[in-house]
Amino acid sequence: MWEIKKKFITDANIKAFNPEHRKTINFNISRYNESVEEGMLQFKNSELAKTRAAFLKHKVINELEKYLIEFELNFTKNGGKIIWAQDATEAVREILQIADKHQAKKIVKAKSMTTEEIEINTAFEKEGIDSIETDLGEYIVQIAGEKPYHIVTPVMHKSKEDIAELFNKQFDLDANSTPEDITSFVRKRLRKEFTSADIGITGSNFLIADTGSVALTENEGNGMMSVSFPKIHIVVAGIEKLIPSVTDLELFWPLLASYGTGQRVTVYNSIISGPKKENETDGPKEMYIVLLNNKRTELLKKERQRIALSCIRCGACLNACPVYRNIGGHTYNTVYTGPIGSVISPYMNGMTDYHHLSFASSLCGKCTEICPVKIPLHKLLLVNRNDWVKEGSVPGIEKKTMWGMKKVMLKRKYMNMGSYGIRNYALKKILSKTWGPRRDLPQLARKSFNQQWKENNN
Repeated sequence: MWEIKKKFITDANIKAFNPEHRKTINFNISRYNESVEEGMLQFKNSELAKTRAAFLKHKVINELEKYLIEFELNFTKNGGKIIWAQDATEAVREILQIADKHQAKKIVKAKSMTTEEIEINTAFEKEGIDSIETDLGEYIVQIAGEKPYHIVTPVMHKSKEDIAELFNKQFDLDANSTPEDITSFVRKRLRKEFTSADIGITGSNFLIADTGSVALTENEGNGMMSVSFPKIHIVVAGIEKLIPSVTDLELFWPLLASYGTGQRVTVYNSIISGPKKENETDGPKEMYIVLLNNKRTELLKKERQRIALSCIRCGACLNACPVYRNIGGHTYNTVYTGPIGSVISPYMNGMTDYHHLSFASSLCGKCTEICPVKIPLHKLLLVNRNDWVKEGSVPGIEKKTMWGMKKVMLKRKYMNMGSYGIRNYALKKILSKTWGPRRDLPQLARKSFNQQWKENNN
């Protein structure tokens, strides 16, 4: 428990005071913010759109069993196969069995945070299977030997110079290569992988209950090619990804595009309803969907926090969060980062090890304000903190500190006890380590507000 928390504090300290890191992430997020303002212009009433989306997602979460059964029934009718995975271990085992059945040697993957969650690439590597990320950002992260930095833009932490240097080392590309040069190089390189892959793996932006379909939205076409060329298509999706009807996409796709990348709509939007039929020439021969629980039902049990399962993974709360903008994505040491990650990770990864994430917030409320499905994120962080205290796992020193503060705060005579110098000395002794070496501890006033009030109102 303490090792994970200590690592978080250490990494946060390093990243927050690294000027190059802050320069890069703030530049990239500023570009995002400009795009979002443009994308939002398509909504005549954005609050109404958010309210409608929130209602639909909340309805699904509160009736999840019903929609899962409906989705399974319709997808199976379409010729697809459903695999229910209770945890990451089950999901990986089932996917490896499919790979073994089809003697797969090469797999192409579209961007998917759910596959990051189950660490499928690591499993493929152990089995000697070549797994290639085909999203440009994910591909860069993969060859760099890193984890995605951001839910939507995995390589947000790198500048174009950083990426050019990486490609120079890995592929002997010109060290002064432009983003266009690198994109062209990757496109040519990946085209061969698509046409020779045995299996294509994607995530799902939405699972459509009434048609039994997978909705996939992207900008590069790599997702569509990961589905079209390989004979086998595997979708890995969390059980919370459902929406009621295909007609709901006219609301969710523009919202996801606007809040995710600042577009009116993303370039490629696909609805995949199963493997190809007898009279069809394109598409996979077999299609599987791995529906992943992985402790999502633990979150579902929470009367208030279950609303966090409404998240559509747009990443808007990350870009709005002042904490994320300083410490970056890797510091969280979880797949889901920023405010949404701080709410759900303690339940998906264990409150004991990850409770500290719920405290890594300024509680400014910007995340709640920006969320397109109206998840009250900053309030849920407070609920998480309360749960942590109720579990009784709070260290003894913290309990004693809070007990002492309560005693002092409830008695004016205790608060006024001692001279001005003694009070400041005591404060410095108690808080200096917690306050940190980079900030000056503020001095208590010579007279408290209570004393000044009495003097000025007599």
